[in-house]
Amino acid sequence: MKKFFALTLLLCMFTVTAFASSKDSVTEQRWQVDQLSAKTLEKLYAKYPDAERVINKCYAYATLSNSGVKVLFIGSSHGRGIAVNNQTGEKVYLRMKEISAGLGLGAKEYNLIFLLNTPEAWENFIVGKTRFGASAEASANDGVSGGSFEGAQYVAPGVWVYQMTTKGLTLEATLKGTKIYKDKKLNR
Repeated sequence: MKKFFALTLLLCMFTVTAFASSKDSVTEQRWQVDQLSAKTLEKLYAKYPDAERVINKCYAYATLSNSGVKVLFIGSSHGRGIAVNNQTGEKVYLRMKEISAGLGLGAKEYNLIFLLNTPEAWENFIVGKTRFGASAEASANDGVSGGSFEGAQYVAPGVWVYQMTTKGLTLEATLKGTKIYKDKKLNR
């Protein structure tokens, strides 16, 4: 019973946070997303020092900071982030939603860092056409310099992802049922 109340309180805090951030100006929200991205990359580089070199050599990358709750048979996650094209300097602000079904109970905060290795992967990713596969690998060859993406998982053609759980009662972040799309408000 205590866990149920704690989970309900956590869900309410997520709702209040989401409502409060909707009142911020577009400039403030972009700044917040930029800061989240910088912190996410900092944590990634601390865990995988070679990741900084890999990200700098990729065609593009994206970071998303997410939170999710699962109660009994229904789960939901949401997040926001940014995609950066290393070739052109273009920035695209993103949103993420995930809905899952299955038995479970928990809450989590996690970060996703996507490595986009081709112009096609970039285009498909920022317009929401990337379909995530179910396969996962401990490391994947980058196909460019002969290096590997230690800790990254292959999820789609030209796309790898690092998943890092930051807080939570569950330890797994999944891409199944995930939709990533442009944030219309922040990309004006």
